[in-house]
Amino acid sequence: MRALKYFLPVLAIALVAGCAGYHLGPVNGAVAGEKSIEILPFNNQTLQPRLNDAVTEAVRERIQTDATYRLVTTSGDSDLVMSGTLLQYSHAALGYLNRSFVTPQNYRVGVTVRVTVRERASGKVLFSRDVKGHTLVNVGLDFASSERQAMPLLAADLAENVVKELAEGSW
Repeated sequence: MRALKYFLPVLAIALVAGCAGYHLGPVNGAVAGEKSIEILPFNNQTLQPRLNDAVTEAVRERIQTDATYRLVTTSGDSDLVMSGTLLQYSHAALGYLNRSFVTPQNYRVGVTVRVTVRERASGKVLFSRDVKGHTLVNVGLDFASSERQAMPLLAADLAENVVKELAEGSW
């Protein structure tokens, strides 16, 4: 009984101390949903077709999920405007088949995008950075179809990194 008397206060202090670093809402000092943002379609300078559509849609979905900024779908009604250019698409072999040291079985596929955020009213650039995303591709019957199936995963990883930089970054 005496041990329980000391255990409960120590447990309460440990729980409070463990949650001391936890923060609800945006961590960059902004109020959630205070500013609105419009996401323009990303420009594709890579040779991968339709990657810009997947990335644009994934960034819009991630902005809505994060809720640091309000997503505006109509042109001219937002505080901020985000644009992006897909600069590089790459794939590198990671693992090879047991029977062949020349035929890759797994690839790491990556994309680099330059993201720019401007204030709509002044046109001032608030944020301009290169952001990277990647995913792993296990090659099935052919690389092209495996790569095409991995495109949403690649776009989602890139979108997560873009929104993390935007919402948590100190710019």
